[in-house]
Amino acid sequence: MNTPRRSATRKAPTRLALALAGGGPLGAIYEIGALCALDACLDGLDFNRFDHYIGVSAGGFIAAGLANGLTPAELRDAFIDDRPGPDSFDPSWLLMPAWGELAGRAARVPGLTVSALQAWLWQGKSFTSAFERLGAALPTGVLDNEAIHRQIERLFSLPGRTNDFRQLATKLTLVATQLDSGEAAPFGRPGWDHVPISRAIQASAALPGLFPPVCIDGQHYVDGALKKTVHASVALEDGIDLLICLNPLVPFRAAPDAPRQRGIPALVEGGLPAVMSQTFRSMIHSRLALGFKHYERTWPDTDIVLIEPDQRDAELFFANTFSYSQRREMAEHAFQQTRQLLRQRAGALTPRLARHGIALNRDAISDPDLRLLPPLGPRRPAAPDPVARLQQVLDRLQAALPATPARPAP
Repeated sequence: MNTPRRSATRKAPTRLALALAGGGPLGAIYEIGALCALDACLDGLDFNRFDHYIGVSAGGFIAAGLANGLTPAELRDAFIDDRPGPDSFDPSWLLMPAWGELAGRAARVPGLTVSALQAWLWQGKSFTSAFERLGAALPTGVLDNEAIHRQIERLFSLPGRTNDFRQLATKLTLVATQLDSGEAAPFGRPGWDHVPISRAIQASAALPGLFPPVCIDGQHYVDGALKKTVHASVALEDGIDLLICLNPLVPFRAAPDAPRQRGIPALVEGGLPAVMSQTFRSMIHSRLALGFKHYERTWPDTDIVLIEPDQRDAELFFANTFSYSQRREMAEHAFQQTRQLLRQRAGALTPRLARHGIALNRDAISDPDLRLLPPLGPRRPAAPDPVARLQQVLDRLQAALPATPARPAP
C-alpha cells in the first residue's frame, strides 16, 4: 500500500480504546479495509498502541490481532491478500461441517422418538406436544468452529505473540454471551483472563444456528452480539479519553425509485437470506444507536468516533464474502469508502481528534491514487500435466524419425 509518511507518536498523552463489532467474514473484511484507511489517514495514531481493545464476534479476531502487534497492513496481507506464510488465514476454515455435532444429534433420534411415542400413546399428551421433544435432535450449529480456535492458537503462538490475555502489554476484552443466563462474558477481564484468546474468539463468534455453542469451564457460550453490539462500556468504565468504534453491519436504505433507476433489486426478490439480513442488521443497528446515546450521556468527557458503512451502499450489502476476488474488492471498497467518510466529516472530526494529538492527513484522504491493494495481474497459465507433456514430446519425436520399412514375415 502506497502510504504517505506520517508520525507514529501522539502529540499529547491520551487514553485510547478501540471497539470492533461483529459481522461474520464480511464484518472482518470491512473492518480491515477501514482500519487500513484510518491508519493511512490519521497522523499521530498507532493502532498497536491503544490502551484497550474490545472485540465482539468477528471483531474479536481483529482486536486480538492488533493487541498482539499485528498491524492493519499485516491483517490485510493475512486475511485479504491471501499471501502465503505463517500468518495466512483461509476463510474456508469456516465452512467445514460440524460432523461431531450432527452425528451426536442424529444418535439421539431413536431415543427421542420412543419417548415421544410413549408420551403420546400412554401419557395422553397431544401429538404436537409429544413430538416437540424431537426438536432436541436438531443440531445447534451446522458448521464446525473448532478450526477457528486451532488456527488462531497457531497464529498467536508465533514468536513475539501470545495466546494468553495475561501476557499482553495492553488490555484486550473479547465478549461472548453465556447461553444459560444470557449474560455477557467479558473474556480477558479479571476472573475471565485464564481462557486462551483463541478459545474466547471462538466463543464470541459462535453465531447460534451456524456454529455450535462453545464449552468453557463447563459453561456454554455463543456470539457476544446477542447482548450488545460493541460492548464499549467495558472500556468507558475504565476511563477513556477517545473511543473509536467500527461497526460493519448497517441496514440497507434504498430510495423508493432506486431499484428501477440503478438496477438494485427490491430486497424481497432476494428471498429469505436478504430479508433476514436486513432484519438482523436493522435490529442490531437500532440497539447500537440507543447504546451510543447512553454512552454520550454517561461519559460526556469522552470523545466517541463511530466508523460504519453508508447505509445506501448496495455493493457492500449484496457482497459474497466467500469469493476470493470479491474479498479483495470489498476490502478495497471499505478502504475507499472510509477515506470518503473522513473527507465528508473532516470539519467535525478535526477539532475532536486534535484534542488527543491526532490530525487528519489531508494528502492521504484526497489522494486519488491511494489504494489498499494492487490490482490483480493477469492469471498465470496452469502448469502442464507432466504425463501429458511427456506424451507430447514422444509424439513429436516419433514424427521426426524416418519411417522404418516393415520387415517381411519369415
